[in-house]
Amino acid sequence: MLLENIKRLTQEVEAYAIENKEHLEAFRNTYVSRKGQIAALFDEMKTVAPEQRKQVGQELNQLKQLAQQKLDTAQEALEQNATPDALAGLDFTLPPVPHALGARHPLSRVREEIIRIFERIGFNVSEGPEMEDDWHNFTALNFPENHPARDMQDTFFLSKNPDMLLRTHTSTVQVRVMEHQKPPIRTLSPGRVFRNEAISARAHCMFHQFEGLYIDRGVSFKDLKDTLYYFVQELFGPDTKIRFRPSFFPFTEPSAEIDITCHICKGQGCNICKQTGWVEIGGSGMVDPNVLENCGIDSKEFSGFAFGMGIERITMLKYQIKDLRLFTENDARFLRQFEAI
Repeated sequence: MLLENIKRLTQEVEAYAIENKEHLEAFRNTYVSRKGQIAALFDEMKTVAPEQRKQVGQELNQLKQLAQQKLDTAQEALEQNATPDALAGLDFTLPPVPHALGARHPLSRVREEIIRIFERIGFNVSEGPEMEDDWHNFTALNFPENHPARDMQDTFFLSKNPDMLLRTHTSTVQVRVMEHQKPPIRTLSPGRVFRNEAISARAHCMFHQFEGLYIDRGVSFKDLKDTLYYFVQELFGPDTKIRFRPSFFPFTEPSAEIDITCHICKGQGCNICKQTGWVEIGGSGMVDPNVLENCGIDSKEFSGFAFGMGIERITMLKYQIKDLRLFTENDARFLRQFEAI
């Protein structure tokens, strides 16, 4: 009876078709596992007469080897032909999607270059929150209560009592530095700022600034001019000229606008510079004594200068870009122009 069962199982094992993982697992459970039919035949060996055990044992071992070999062969074949789940359902006849490399944004390039230039002359980088209070954005910087910048039409106010707003300049970072650090101070504050302006080719409600601050004993306007001469010629080239025009800012006295020779027409006159040959890039001046005192610095012992510029304006001049909106439209055709720079 046992020999007949061995022959029957041998025929079943040979005829069993394993086409997928489910068939493989069913074959394993039925024949090869510890609770399978072949293991059950081994348990019946104790009922076989002693003179027949050798023959029955040989045939039973051959059946076991046959089943195990078929299981291993089928498993290997299924693994070689298996398709990962992530690739299931994909049409491999479709053409491949090209892997296009990106490039750093021109604003990021110019920002990093500006930081490197000022780091070479001892400036560090300081940052602060984009949502500010009235003290750090206006009052500490000597803005009078009736200043237009405090109007809701010019600034994005978030709440009243206390006044919270999106910062209109990165001078707020300079105030925080002066409040928590004793002179000498030499820091650069880059970051985003926000103003309630109509968006056009020359203006935006969100843009980037960098502002510099230097406070120590005996700092003069000449130090300010020498610093900006160095910066402009490092960024735009040694042939770039710079001029200062008297101006007014609440937080500096005296104050000056900063102009450079137009980088597009090389000072000859064009539409960008309105035929003057000069382009304004920022403002500067000596830190007002009231600002120093508001931040806990003795204005009779220390003096300092500050300056600020728009990174978009600098980038437009450097790369001859004529529309400010291109920086935030995420047009790949525009950004692709800077891959090789």
